[in-house]
Amino acid sequence: MTLRSGEVAERAGVNLQTLRYYERRGLLAPPLRTLGGHRSYPEDTVQLLRVIKAAQRLGFTLDEVSELIDTRQRGHITPDLRTRAETKILEVQHKIDDLVTIRESLEQVVAAGCTSIDGCTCPQCPIPFVDIAHGDQA
Repeated sequence: MTLRSGEVAERAGVNLQTLRYYERRGLLAPPLRTLGGHRSYPEDTVQLLRVIKAAQRLGFTLDEVSELIDTRQRGHITPDLRTRAETKILEVQHKIDDLVTIRESLEQVVAAGCTSIDGCTCPQCPIPFVDIAHGDQA
């Protein structure tokens, strides 16, 4: 059984532009065409699209997803999913660390009662931009 573009997109939860973009990127095999010129996809295209979207939600780029799909489909020697996931975990941890630092800095701003990013007059202002805004480069 084959599906038309709209059916694939709807079942996979993507729009038609996404479907066509993934085709252009080589993430999906070119579909067959009906005599009327309509794209005709195998049913497993829906599952592949869901896998691609799930991988993106986990932080993988489309290039990384493409390489992982190539590894599976063509047997190319590239880092496997486990290796990629371990690397992604480190990237996520760095982002978490950065976000914790940002949160702590914002909490300091709130606690100090800062009122302006470039002209704050609170004692011991924690905003690091104040010196730069005033031209005082320490």
